[in-house]
Amino acid sequence: MFTMISQLSNLQLLDLSGNIDLTGSFPPFNVSNVLSYLDLSITGISIHLELDPVNSLKSVKQLYLSQCNFASSNIPRLGNLTQLTVLDISNNQLSGLIPFSIGKLKHLQTLNLGFNNLTGPVPYDFGQLTELVSLDLSGNSYLKLDSSSFNKLVQNLTKLTELRLRWVNMSLVVPDSLKNLSSSFSFLSFGNCGLQGKLPANIFLLPNLEFLNLGGNVGLTGSFPSSNVSSALGTLFLFDTKISVSIDNDFINNLKPLKKLILSNCNISRGSNLALLGNLTQLTELDLSFNNLSGHIPSSLAKLVNLIVLDLRSNNFKGQIPDFLGSLAQLERIFLSDNQLLGPIPSQISGLSILKSLMLSGNLFTGTLPSFLFAHPSLQYLDLHSNLLTGNLSEFQYNSFILLDLSNNRLHGPIPSSGPTTNHAFSKLRIFDISRNNFSGPLPTGYFNGLEAMKTLDKNRIYMKVSNISYDYSVQLTWKGLEIEFVKIGSTLASIDLSDNSFIGEIPESIAELNALRQLNFSHNSLTGYIQPSLGNLANLESLDLSSNLLTGRIPVQLSDLTFLSVLNLSHNQLEGPIPQGKQFSTFNKNSFEGNLGLCGFQISKECNSGETRPPPPPSNSEEGDDASLFGDGFGWKSAGMGYGCGFVFGVTVVYIVFRTRKPTPQPRFHLQSPDPDVDHFLTLESI
Repeated sequence: MFTMISQLSNLQLLDLSGNIDLTGSFPPFNVSNVLSYLDLSITGISIHLELDPVNSLKSVKQLYLSQCNFASSNIPRLGNLTQLTVLDISNNQLSGLIPFSIGKLKHLQTLNLGFNNLTGPVPYDFGQLTELVSLDLSGNSYLKLDSSSFNKLVQNLTKLTELRLRWVNMSLVVPDSLKNLSSSFSFLSFGNCGLQGKLPANIFLLPNLEFLNLGGNVGLTGSFPSSNVSSALGTLFLFDTKISVSIDNDFINNLKPLKKLILSNCNISRGSNLALLGNLTQLTELDLSFNNLSGHIPSSLAKLVNLIVLDLRSNNFKGQIPDFLGSLAQLERIFLSDNQLLGPIPSQISGLSILKSLMLSGNLFTGTLPSFLFAHPSLQYLDLHSNLLTGNLSEFQYNSFILLDLSNNRLHGPIPSSGPTTNHAFSKLRIFDISRNNFSGPLPTGYFNGLEAMKTLDKNRIYMKVSNISYDYSVQLTWKGLEIEFVKIGSTLASIDLSDNSFIGEIPESIAELNALRQLNFSHNSLTGYIQPSLGNLANLESLDLSSNLLTGRIPVQLSDLTFLSVLNLSHNQLEGPIPQGKQFSTFNKNSFEGNLGLCGFQISKECNSGETRPPPPPSNSEEGDDASLFGDGFGWKSAGMGYGCGFVFGVTVVYIVFRTRKPTPQPRFHLQSPDPDVDHFLTLESI
């Protein structure tokens, strides 16, 4: 194909983007004086940009190489492409300094270097790109931008209308030039830049400003103005700041065109009248989470007929879910977790025909588990954990869930071994958690047989790259022994947790087919039989907990081949024989195996009988004590290191950990957020 394309002498536009399986090297072209548009984004084509013909295409004006297969990890020098007006090499994990040669591309209007691993200062030469309209350096957390460089950018780039600096290291007091931003700016993203100090009020007054993200700057202070806010403002992110916001008549009157209002963990004044938010009738997204707001959910929100996302998590709202939610026909995502809501889950929710996510965990909901939620045609993410719901799963018809969390309720009874009755139900399921209930009988083999999404990894993703990872939901999981809240998690996470129930019988062989599984927890049941050697086929497994059961026999040596396994707990069973040696098993301490009187090995300081392989010497007492003191029983320093070092969830470089104020909880909680809310706070990153 490349040979044929390269012979098209009059070719002016070539777009091969999105063909992730397209490989090979970029060919020589006979169109160096004609080709003006080239897009190889999201392909596997090998790019040697400084050597191959791409760099000789001096006529190219628009060059898109986002999420490409670069042969070198360093950002290329592109001084030869002097006609460029658009350059996009984002999402490539490129590292090193930004070459000064980019500052020579005098015709550049759009420059996107976002979501790489660039380091060092932003070159002063960027101030010479006087034609630049849009500059995106987001997601380069080691890239530094000091006050002097920032001021030069703002003062010299007079045509600039879009500036994205989220996650760029600007750990400094608000630059003076922010007070003098050009009135032409329409898009400003300074999220998570480390800005501190008082924000100049005039930043809200820019007449053409449509998008403003100041979120994640915990040291940023000041007040949202009570008047003269830009009439064009459609998106406002103030999450995780100390900027004071008073929701009053002036606030509402100034923001009538607003479509997205994100005030999560913000300084909302006590005198605010939340009922006034119902007058922002253009809102499609409203986020007031993590603010300790109280009272009932305002009935005036019934006027928000365009609302797609409603997020009121982690407040102190009380009473029942208002019936009017069922009339907001555009709602796709409802987040009401961690409040004091009670009563039954209203049946009116079944009328939301395009609802995708319903998160109601951590409340006081009672009554029988609603069957209408399981028959809902579009619902994919359902989180009801930590409520007071009763009932069983014996007669439900299931839709195509991706996440189903019913843990920590009062559910009971056996689960039909035949599995869900709807064709292909559970085929998309990636998170299945029914732990801490009173389910009984054999493990639901029929369910496991239908978990198609857990059998193979997502073929459309590129490991460690951002753009192909979607972030659709928020959920709290017991992950590797810790209560972790995944505020946005990727499509590759797969977890099964059936712990703390009354299941009996053996572990089914079908579990070994779930090759994408990253966490498996069957602990605290009454399971019998052997640990299947076929579990060694779960090559992506990071956490395995089979503790507190009645399992017998030996620990399969095949488990030692699980190279990503960082947490293992087989304690309190009836296992016997030597603990496998080497590889991952050398990282686990005695807490992983205690309570099995027939086991032997250096981990439990018990020598095996003569004739069996002598284990390596045990670790020193000080090492073992350090493990316990750092993480508590069952979670050693070494296993934590392996988990955070090579585990996917904590290894993706675009994901960062943010500690937020939460309701008291006996366990540490971590909060992982999506890479870039600048495009869409809750939807997928593919839309960037």
